[in-house]
Amino acid sequence: KHLENELKVHLFDRIGKQTTLTHQGTIFYEYASNIMKELAQAIEAVSGSDELNGRICIGTIESVCSSVFPELLREYHRLYPKVTISIITDSPEALLHMMDKNVIDIVYFLDKPVYNKNWIKVLEEPEDVLFVSSASNQLAGQIGLNLDEVISHPFISTEKDASYRHLLEQYLTSIGKELHPFLETGNTEFILDQLRHNLGVSFLPAFVVRHDIMLGVLSCLDVKDFQLKVWRQLVYHKDKWVTKEMAAFLKLA
Repeated sequence: KHLENELKVHLFDRIGKQTTLTHQGTIFYEYASNIMKELAQAIEAVSGSDELNGRICIGTIESVCSSVFPELLREYHRLYPKVTISIITDSPEALLHMMDKNVIDIVYFLDKPVYNKNWIKVLEEPEDVLFVSSASNQLAGQIGLNLDEVISHPFISTEKDASYRHLLEQYLTSIGKELHPFLETGNTEFILDQLRHNLGVSFLPAFVVRHDIMLGVLSCLDVKDFQLKVWRQLVYHKDKWVTKEMAAFLKLA
């Protein structure tokens, strides 16, 4: 109210218990937000300490958390041991919503390329998604498998909100087929353990299974006339003040 009196403009509409920004309020907010970010940068620039010791909250999906993050976070901690890191795992949709609400600083997710005028994207890399099984599975090593042959095999799948499962099911629907997993779980490491024990077939990003394939424990199945990619994407909100801790993680990732 004091600010409205000082500016001599109406910044808020107050209807019942709801308060929303007017057009003038939205314009003023954009300027105020930029001023506060510039002020925070100025204070940090002259603070005299280059040692990172703040906090950072990162949202990611379970498959990235279990395969990409261990090495990434070990290196980050080695470089910046005083930074406190929080990890939240969920679906891309839920994580991006949390980022928009300023609950999460950065989101690292897998999906088809997604864009939003409110996000800054610092990484967008394609990643193959593969049908995989134990190297001792009857399908391993066969050339030109039919898709029907693979999805009719005992199938272990990620949960329905995993982006690559959703894309696979969209494709199957388009050709009149369905996926019927005998086991569903959001725990990627559990899926890998079941595959290593030859309990079925799964559909996972290449970076999740690369190490096991190199060791000869798992095998990438050769399915004819089928290829699916997702994109590893790293984003933060355009209005988010990028701390030194965030900048260091974004650069390393």
